[in-house]
Amino acid sequence: MSRFLPEGRLLHTPENRAACASAATLRRAMEREELLEGVAQLCDAEHNLLVQLGPFVGWIPREETALGIAEGTTRDIAILSRVGKPVCVQIDALEERDGVLCPRLSRRRAQQSALTYLMEHAQPGQVIPATVTHLEPFGAFVDIGCGVCSLIGMESISVSRISSPSERFRVGQEIYAAVLDIDPALSRVYLTHKELLGTWAENAARFQPGMTVPGIVRGRKEYGVFIELTPNLSGLAELRPGLEEGERVSVYIKAILPERMKIKLLVIDTLPPEAPPPLHYFITRGRLDKWKYAPPGCTKVGAETIFAG
Repeated sequence: MSRFLPEGRLLHTPENRAACASAATLRRAMEREELLEGVAQLCDAEHNLLVQLGPFVGWIPREETALGIAEGTTRDIAILSRVGKPVCVQIDALEERDGVLCPRLSRRRAQQSALTYLMEHAQPGQVIPATVTHLEPFGAFVDIGCGVCSLIGMESISVSRISSPSERFRVGQEIYAAVLDIDPALSRVYLTHKELLGTWAENAARFQPGMTVPGIVRGRKEYGVFIELTPNLSGLAELRPGLEEGERVSVYIKAILPERMKIKLLVIDTLPPEAPPPLHYFITRGRLDKWKYAPPGCTKVGAETIFAG
């Protein structure tokens, strides 16, 4: 799937710089229908985008700025929000304005090429690169190629429960996702994420009884407080007054019980807020057929994903 990458991944590559270097290389890129990337410099009053493409300034007519703009199914905010950001384009024509080369570009064509490729070649379980574009209470929207967006729902972000996608992702973050399903009729790709963050056993292997480690309070019950050790691993500590959800704490690991998929913790102290560490992926390539969270021999039923197709 590396042919169609999320926007921003091509911008500084030697291949992109070479293709944008001269009128001759731009013409060759146009004839070969190559994908190029530049930075949108401004959006004019007619909602055309001006794009810096190497030493040249090209333009994208409004109806070519994104899939669905011409049909009215995509709002103009999709155009305005690209200013100052990379855009993936194909060249429609090499025009001149006042004697200066001004390529006419199409982002819509680039997106349609990416979407067509995904519909024809992506399979359930396939791991693909993605970039977080914006966050909503119900999930994270990500770019899966040339600005084509898909949604990772809240329940699919991680095994450890969170109250907002912002607790796991930030806009612009480069991540991986797995294709959950494909709907050619609606031209939609459905994604999941939690399976790439490891099983219970894979995450628990990073810890040992007797360790003291940082964690995040994720939930309170009458019988204890859940502490997240990793996005796919939580333990249970005794209730302690004053602990709030989202608060960082240090915890002592009392026991790790794979047969019950349980980790016993003791809260040691509260910690100052800190940016979450980078996500640790156990899978970044290939294709999954089936994923089971619980370790072998566990008496508890954990999350399980079967990828159709």
